[in-house]
Amino acid sequence: MASPSQRESQRLFDYFAIIGLSPDASLEPDHLQGEVVVLPPLERSYKGRVLGYYPDHAPTAMPFDHHAVQMLCLPRGLQFRTQKHVLEPRFHPFLVTKEDGSRAYGFAYVFFEEVNSKQICTAMHTLQSVYLTEMSSSHAKASSGATPSRDTRSLPRQFRLSAPKSPAALHFYDITKDQLFVTKCIALVGQHPYVLSAKKFLKGLYRFFIQCESSGVSLESHVYNLLYEVPAPPPGRCVAFSCIGRMHICCRPTSHELPLFEYSMRDFFLGLGVESVVQLLTCVLLENQVILVSSDYDKLMLVAESISALIFPFVWQHVYVPILPSSLHHFLDAPVPFIMGLQCAQDSRDTIQIPNEANLCLVDVDEGTVEVPEDLPQFPHRTDFIQELTQLLLKWEIPSGKLDRIDFRNLNEHHSQYKYRRRRKFSWSHDSDSGVSSTEGSMCGSHSSITSLPCTTVASSTSPSHGISNSGRTPYFDSLNLSPQLREITAIAKKAGVYEFDEPDRIRKEKDSGFLEELKFSNAVREVFLNRFVHMFCAYDHFVIQPSCQETDMEQWLSCRESMQNFDKATFLSDQPEAHLPFLSRFIESQMFTTLVDNKILSNWGKHDTNLRIFDLRIRLLRERYDDSLVRTPSYEPCTTIRETEQILEKRLSHIDYRAPAPMPMDPQAESCTQFNPGHFPLLDRIALNKEPHNKKRSSHAWRRRERQERHLEHTGLTSDQRDRVMLDVKAKLQPKLADMSPAHMAQTNWKFVEQLLRECKTRTKRMLVEKMGSEAVELGHGEGSLVGVEENTLIASLCDLLERVWAHGLQSKQGKSALWSHLLNYQELEECSDSSKPVNPNFLSPDLSTMALETESAPASPTKSPSNTNSLRKKSLQERWPSDRSIEKRSKQSESGVPSLRPLPISVTFDMRNVLAMTEIKTHIGYARAWVRLSLEKKVLSKHLTSLLSDSELLRNLYKRYAFLRCDDEKEQFLSYLLSLNAVDYFCYTNTYTSTIVPYRVVIFPSRKSSGASTSANAWVSLGGTIGQTNNISVPRGQVELVFQHKNLGLLTTLRIGHDNTGLSPKWMVEHVLVRNEVTGHTWKFPCGRWLGRGIDDGSLERILVGELVPCHITSDDLVESCRTPPRCRSPNVPGPRRSDLRLTIPDIQQHLGDSVNSLVKYFYKPEKERGSLTLLLCGDFGLVCCLEQVFSYGFKSTRFFGKNLYLWDYFERIHQNFEVVLREEMEREQLTGIGKDSQHYTLTSMAEFVSLVSRINASSSQLGKDDKFQLFVCLAARAHLLHRIMLPLHRSPVTSHMYEEHAYLRDPQLVKDLINVLSALNEFDIVLESSLTRGID
Repeated sequence: MASPSQRESQRLFDYFAIIGLSPDASLEPDHLQGEVVVLPPLERSYKGRVLGYYPDHAPTAMPFDHHAVQMLCLPRGLQFRTQKHVLEPRFHPFLVTKEDGSRAYGFAYVFFEEVNSKQICTAMHTLQSVYLTEMSSSHAKASSGATPSRDTRSLPRQFRLSAPKSPAALHFYDITKDQLFVTKCIALVGQHPYVLSAKKFLKGLYRFFIQCESSGVSLESHVYNLLYEVPAPPPGRCVAFSCIGRMHICCRPTSHELPLFEYSMRDFFLGLGVESVVQLLTCVLLENQVILVSSDYDKLMLVAESISALIFPFVWQHVYVPILPSSLHHFLDAPVPFIMGLQCAQDSRDTIQIPNEANLCLVDVDEGTVEVPEDLPQFPHRTDFIQELTQLLLKWEIPSGKLDRIDFRNLNEHHSQYKYRRRRKFSWSHDSDSGVSSTEGSMCGSHSSITSLPCTTVASSTSPSHGISNSGRTPYFDSLNLSPQLREITAIAKKAGVYEFDEPDRIRKEKDSGFLEELKFSNAVREVFLNRFVHMFCAYDHFVIQPSCQETDMEQWLSCRESMQNFDKATFLSDQPEAHLPFLSRFIESQMFTTLVDNKILSNWGKHDTNLRIFDLRIRLLRERYDDSLVRTPSYEPCTTIRETEQILEKRLSHIDYRAPAPMPMDPQAESCTQFNPGHFPLLDRIALNKEPHNKKRSSHAWRRRERQERHLEHTGLTSDQRDRVMLDVKAKLQPKLADMSPAHMAQTNWKFVEQLLRECKTRTKRMLVEKMGSEAVELGHGEGSLVGVEENTLIASLCDLLERVWAHGLQSKQGKSALWSHLLNYQELEECSDSSKPVNPNFLSPDLSTMALETESAPASPTKSPSNTNSLRKKSLQERWPSDRSIEKRSKQSESGVPSLRPLPISVTFDMRNVLAMTEIKTHIGYARAWVRLSLEKKVLSKHLTSLLSDSELLRNLYKRYAFLRCDDEKEQFLSYLLSLNAVDYFCYTNTYTSTIVPYRVVIFPSRKSSGASTSANAWVSLGGTIGQTNNISVPRGQVELVFQHKNLGLLTTLRIGHDNTGLSPKWMVEHVLVRNEVTGHTWKFPCGRWLGRGIDDGSLERILVGELVPCHITSDDLVESCRTPPRCRSPNVPGPRRSDLRLTIPDIQQHLGDSVNSLVKYFYKPEKERGSLTLLLCGDFGLVCCLEQVFSYGFKSTRFFGKNLYLWDYFERIHQNFEVVLREEMEREQLTGIGKDSQHYTLTSMAEFVSLVSRINASSSQLGKDDKFQLFVCLAARAHLLHRIMLPLHRSPVTSHMYEEHAYLRDPQLVKDLINVLSALNEFDIVLESSLTRGID
């Protein structure tokens, strides 16, 4: 792959190759094709080789790949058959893809040749004998334990060879009777996908060889003419050339048209059907794994290339192997998206071992079925799209469903009734080669011989050894020469005048018109698909985030491409119909869409992608037709560009721009094929096919550019090689190597790089702040949020990438995959040496010391097996990092007056490193570094940690060169200041990312300072609930108010349940607050309580459900502890009756609070799911729905009693429950007596019945809950069941309300109750999902 000549080939094809059995080779099995012991020798695969290829080197083509061409021309190796098989030639295209993504298009024509080598025949006979002996012995062993029978045959019954039609006879080779044939292939390889031209030439060349007609033109002449004298048409031009006696036209579209495509879309839709095509299209666009299965390689290429053409302008970016050789079937285990084609017989489809079936699209091409993943979303406007495609197919008289294969199968059986049927195979890996021999016969080949060609070939005698017919008949009559009987019928028809002699001209015209019609149909289908993508993404460029070309060049953009967000996905999706979001949200994350956006950005620097140019042109035409401000088309718009593009095709094909010269005779010594073995395709004259033509006649239309280059070379007096060397020198001067720079130039280059890093840091931190602002209160249930979780992760990942680039700049030597983590490990080593008061070895930073042994990316060092001199790399267990219960007990005894305390967590680089090293799910240095960055960012100490890390100037000098970014003091200070600005917002990037890590939690309980409620003799417990999980009940050690436990990450904490079993002499316990701290992130949640736990006091509750709020990070531990020593302002779950008078709320205040609470809930549900805060906080928090309804029910409530206990709201609910039960019972008895129900009261009675059922379930399942907690539970469950607004009117009308409420009470005012119902009705349209900690298991 040399030099400047690596440009597009100007030849139609570059190489001609012959692949087959080497004459001097032995019969060598191809072990790559799998185990062959259980197969007959005729069914096994054998090694072939490239016998010859011409020319030796094509100047503008990639080098000839022997292995790839041999493997793809004969994917199952050499196959042997006898005259009993159907020996039908087959054609199939293939692709050769290089590592750099470049492609070579190959075209193979596979046929059978008779084996004349006695050595090969003898070897095959020997293998047959060994196989029969093994089968006989295995059968004898299997039947040794059975009852002896009179049948004394040594072979199994199915291996009786006397029956000529038995399956075993078909695969049995008798050297004395049978003729042995082997596969051979002729192939073309080039850089252009001219499928029809290649197929026509190869079939014609093989026919010319079989007929071996006397003419002055040899095989070499035809091949030489195609390789050297037939040019590839330039864009927008047509070239005509002689294709073995027949004129063929090939054209090429311009850069403003759809790309070149010569496969048959007609056959594609006939094979699969419209609906299956749309399903396959959806799977490919979403980059699922796609496996194509067919018994014919040509069909595999047809489906793969067709679906790849239909996704235009997008391009498949992953593994693409339309024909997967048997030796590479292990590629199916690849954990990446792919499109692969498997050749497999129809009866062995069930034996295919396919992994990852959940994400797999399996296409059975022969049956026309498509199996898609279960969660596959629908393609946008799927019904209308299918309808448009169906109408298009009907216009072209093509069935819209898949082709009925039963009739064709019966037809084939009718024409092959005198043939032996092939035995079905047990595994796809041992099936016949690419359909070289058909499955059950052919309607075209009625003779079992090498010359049994398709319908366009000439019939031959029964055996090729008897000679080839040289009748010289016109090739167009070949379809009538299938048998002697048909030839007799043809002769009679000619004599009778039924068969006209101008039939060949008519057939020729029909073929020419058929070629044009096929191109027009293919163009129409592709236009319909392109039109759909144009309408779906007509405004995509509005959402592309373009870089500043003045500040960033292309190389800089490419270097940071992976860490940048180039498409505003959230805004784009917000403008799409809701029904299309499942598909579009996944598609815009695909690699093919990302590549399109990247190409759009690269066009700013002059790198224009052809597909993107056509796509943008169509979008521009669409906007001109509608409006430039068009965002999306409101309805389905069919394609309107078909007729216009058809006219371009018709005009181009009507005018031929260049006619290639016909093949001319070459060396007279090579003009006849009689010198070769008849019936065997010969090796061609290598010397003749390597000679460049002397006279190159070129059309001025096609070679105008080449002529200008030649005139330029004449003017400068340089040869082509000299011009190439001059251009290379110029490029070298424009782009000098770093090693050739002067020190000043090198310093300037590094300075630019430092400035670039600083500019990127400023841009990244600014974008993170801007997008994060406004979402601070979302997690608290208030305010508006604008940052989606995926976007936040993307921004933080880009920050991690930027930090890695900063730390990798100017390194003395790379010590690991992560430069940041290597620096942290060195810093930790120094810190531990300082702490141990040991002298520091000045050479400890040398890279060859064992103390600096860093784990590799593939196998990180196990921290538990580290030697003693590498303690810094050891992951300390959670028990070692956090004090046990005994240490807590000692600390509790030492604290003054028994008051609980909360020690602040240490703020140091090494402390957070130890927490990260304890994470078992991380295995690489890069993973540790990213976890440390996320943890520091969430704790708002990233800038502080990095400042400490960079404060050791001695360490920096040992690790980094002088020009490194980290040794530029001014830029380093600005860099740290940019990172410091991130402390203005709250991130939970560590908590929300590492959901499976084990986290220690510290719980501190603050009981009342009064001696009567400061402690309890009962067995206390706590249970935590968060956004990710929930714990079981965790026992609190008796006499202690602090504990540490380990649990899988709970996420952001929301609820805490605390209670005891009411045992002992003094179980009553007054709890003011509970603090819970995540000992890794340092986040602390405060759960206010202010209520008693115990029977006979307060409301008699043994368990409280507390709702917590995150404590701001600026509040110190001492201030937090001091605030927890006093009773809370808002007690949980609500304030008891005797204290209600302290609030002195008015009715307008209550209405305002209730309206704000309901509005907050409505806003919560209207936000995207990832932008919502805590629903539990909105329901049960300060001024939540429970608190506001408690104010409503408490206003005017007669709770105080002169004699007896005070009443609670739940007492009112229980009396209402009794009253409703009486009313429902009386109504039921009345209906039983009269048989007539009151329809007007049906709605009210239903609500009353639901109220009774809900109160009964709460009392039955929550025996330990107090009355106020039961009220809270009722409000939450009633809101979920949409019962709140329906029960208010029955409560207002109940006599219990009149008895237990004052005259001025809220519930006794009809207008206030009506307004209350209207406000609560706003919650009806939402599905409220409660946490399990709130529902107490009540469904």
